[in-house]
Amino acid sequence: MHKRLRELRGKSTKVVVVKKIERVVDQRLDTLGQLNRINEHANWLLEHLMAWAKGDEKALQVLESQVKTVRIGDEALAVKEVRMKDPRALVVQVMGEIRAQLALQLQIFQTLFDLKSVQEFQEEVLTAIAEVDPNVRAKIIRKLNQRRALRSAVTFA
Repeated sequence: MHKRLRELRGKSTKVVVVKKIERVVDQRLDTLGQLNRINEHANWLLEHLMAWAKGDEKALQVLESQVKTVRIGDEALAVKEVRMKDPRALVVQVMGEIRAQLALQLQIFQTLFDLKSVQEFQEEVLTAIAEVDPNVRAKIIRKLNQRRALRSAVTFA
């Protein structure tokens, strides 16, 4: 019974790490889905702005047709005239947004890679320790679990 309990303690640390990584991966997928939707809209806008900047009248009509009413309080007022910024300035802003999205996506992938690397390193260290002395491995895992339990019990105001 005591031996089985020691084995479970070691595995609980691994399970906790794997669950945390799975939670981060799930959040990444949601984040990437949202980034993809934002990117589609930004690229649609960029495409029409570039066409407008090149003198395409249809692109201007598409952009202007998007604004039909403006709400002020409870009242909806029809838009009679649309004045837009210089398309070149808008293009630069949209390109900046797309660059920011790409940077965020790169940061997400880097974080996931770092988490996976930490998990692999932890597994390798514990395996090497177990090869030298399985009891030391069990003691290390027990000590780490105790510290984690203590940290999760303490809250800062």
